[in-house]
Amino acid sequence: MNVILCYLDTAVYYAAQIYVVVLLVYAIVSWIPDIRGPWVRYLGMFIEPLLMPIRRIIPPIGGLDIAFLVLLLIVQFLVIPLVTHAQGAACYASY
Repeated sequence: MNVILCYLDTAVYYAAQIYVVVLLVYAIVSWIPDIRGPWVRYLGMFIEPLLMPIRRIIPPIGGLDIAFLVLLLIVQFLVIPLVTHAQGAACYASY
């Protein structure tokens, strides 16, 4: 059972890392309109559902949308360390 949790934690960790990369690409595309294409709509399908609740709590300040930064910090400082801690506990306990 611990081995399954180890693999699940590893998958969640890598999914969070990939999400951070997608989030950064989405931000760069929003700053440079010349590189936008139909593929940006697919990125928005993954990013916007998590940005909308943050935008309801913290609206754009002077035209600056900090919801992106808040989401990036949540993933980097809450999700990834929690998964990494759980991953270490589950993986090393089974050996």
